[in-house]
Amino acid sequence: MARGGAAAAAAAVLWWWMAAGAEAVWLEIAPSGSKCVSEEIQSNVVVIGDYSVLYEHHHAHPTVSVKVTSPFGDVVHKKEKVSMEQFSFTTAEAGNYLACFWIDGEDRKLMVKLNLDWKIGIAAKDWDSVAKKEKIEGVELEMLKLETAVQSIHENLLLLKSKEANMRDVSEKTNARITWLSLLSLSVCVAVSVLQLWHLQQYFRKKKLI
Repeated sequence: MARGGAAAAAAAVLWWWMAAGAEAVWLEIAPSGSKCVSEEIQSNVVVIGDYSVLYEHHHAHPTVSVKVTSPFGDVVHKKEKVSMEQFSFTTAEAGNYLACFWIDGEDRKLMVKLNLDWKIGIAAKDWDSVAKKEKIEGVELEMLKLETAVQSIHENLLLLKSKEANMRDVSEKTNARITWLSLLSLSVCVAVSVLQLWHLQQYFRKKKLI
């Protein structure tokens, strides 16, 4: 029972984490436009994307072009006139990866629906190959999946902690600059007031009013 409970817990956590790392979306692409999907991904992460065009018109077989770019604008995947394809790569830098789709070919007047199944990290891992290579199965395989998921969660928590620290530093620096700017503005106002008062005193004395 203990082993069965551990396997169930492992499967539950794994299912939650793989669901968080896999994103399946439907895109409606207008004839004269394009549709883009972005995903913030860390460096050294495996990404797999499957996309396919849904045929709503039996007489038409529309195709699309796709381009996937890195945060620095490097093209990591590009295809033209395809109805079903897959892209896979390992991220070289952290940031927003952008996948854009647009209609090409002879059916540019049609509204096209496209299914994109985007898998990241643990969700993109080939566990069957891992099981054969490591010669494990059953509970051992589930525990390995759980260990990998926990490690990924830990890395993401460290990343969030680092981002929070950076944001706190930026906020503190901004508050310090605002404080100095407020003091400078107050000093200028006081100096201008004193100068105006001195000027008025000199004016009244010149006119012999005081």
